[in-house]
Order: sequence, then C-alpha cells, then structure tokens
Amino acid sequence: MKASRLAAAAAVAGSAVLVLSGPAFAHVSVSPEGTAAKGGYATVDFKVPNERDDASTTKLEVAFPTDHPLASVMPEPIPGWTAQVTKAKLAKPLTVHGQQISEAVSKVTWTASGKGIEPGYFQKFPLSVGPLPEDADELVFKAIQTYSNKEVVRWIEVQQDGQEEPENPAPVLQLSAASDDHHGGGAKGASDDSDDADDAKTAHTGAEASGTDSDDGGTDTTARVLGVAGIVVGAAGVAYGVFAGRRRSEA
Repeated sequence: MKASRLAAAAAVAGSAVLVLSGPAFAHVSVSPEGTAAKGGYATVDFKVPNERDDASTTKLEVAFPTDHPLASVMPEPIPGWTAQVTKAKLAKPLTVHGQQISEAVSKVTWTASGKGIEPGYFQKFPLSVGPLPEDADELVFKAIQTYSNKEVVRWIEVQQDGQEEPENPAPVLQLSAASDDHHGGGAKGASDDSDDADDAKTAHTGAEASGTDSDDGGTDTTARVLGVAGIVVGAAGVAYGVFAGRRRSEA
C-alpha cells in the first residue's frame, strides 16, 4: 500500500514537471534590434516559431499597417528564403525628406526555397523600416504563417485593452520616444538609414554573444525552473506525509 501511494505521488509530480517543461505557447512576434524610436529608422525582427511536429513553415506574409504607412522597407537576405516586397498607392501622399511619397509597402512575403522552418526550430526575418510614425506608440502587423501540409495560421487578432491575449495575436512593435540620433524629421538620408541598421545589428550580435536576447526567453526559463522546483518540493512533502502516516498507523 505504501509503495503504491508513493508511486502515485511521484506520478503526479512527474506529470506536472512535464507540463511545465513543455514548449510555451509561441506565436509570431516582432521586436526591434536595439530601439525603434518614433520618427526614426530601425531594424526589426519577425520571429516565427514552428509549432507543428509533422510539418515545416514554408511561407510568411506580413501585412503593414495602413494607418501609419512606412515609406522604406528593406528585407535582409536569408539563406533558403526569397523575399518579395509589395507596395500600394496611398490615399494621402507622405512627405519624407522633403519629397512626396505616393506609395508605401503594404506587404512583405517570405517563401522558403528549401526546407523552411523545420519542427523544433524558429527563424527570424529582419527588416529595415522607417521612418517610424511620430504620432503612435505602437505598430500592429498582421501575419499569415503557412506550413508544408498547406495548413494556414492567421496571426491577425488585435489585443483589446483589459482583455486576455487572443488565441492568434497579431505582432505588435512598441515604439520608444524620439531621440536626436534616430529622429526622422530632419535631413536623414539613405546612408543614415543604413548606419542605423548596422548599429542595431551590431548591438543585437553583441547581445547574442553575451547570452542575452531582446525576447523574454530568460524570464520564461527562470519561471519554469522555479515552478518545477516548487512541484518537486511539494511532491517530496506529499511522499513524506504518506510515509509518516503509514508509520504512525503501523505503530
């Protein structure tokens, strides 16, 4: 009887550990390499995890916001992928560096030319974008993820204030306050844009080399470790209680 109780307690603890150590609910997200200052240029990464065990991600489509159009969008070459930038006419032209811009990027599509993102992996898709709007705190993008088995996942749901995160949230880029170094209101040319992208990429590379990242992976890992430790300690307490109760009954 004692052995069966101990086995049951261990099974409960083991199940909890497996749940905590399993993959987190991942989704397509966007984050800047460095900062994304209002009015300036930035390099941003769309992070795409593969959430399927039997299919690869072979295509990603990212739609750009129409309320805050971006005049300059340049993808970084990625081995094994081709990128297509689609532009659309603007209802109201933009003024960028003193010039009238009548069209802006409406969508960027990445298509795998090889295996794509295989199960158990993720891929980052970098873009140099700008100038970022000065009258917004965030930019909402809508992404469509296609798998090799033809399954399509639409990451297009917008988070509403005061409500839980939707099942398929759209990627959101948070914008920081404008600065003199990254402000797009002055005479900022294409070479400045390139320099900004290089600086951001250097900062990102240094972060990776030191074992850090702009994502919340470290926080998630710490929480999981603490949660697992708590489950193990609790399971040990249950087992000890069962054992002690058994000894008292035998006495």
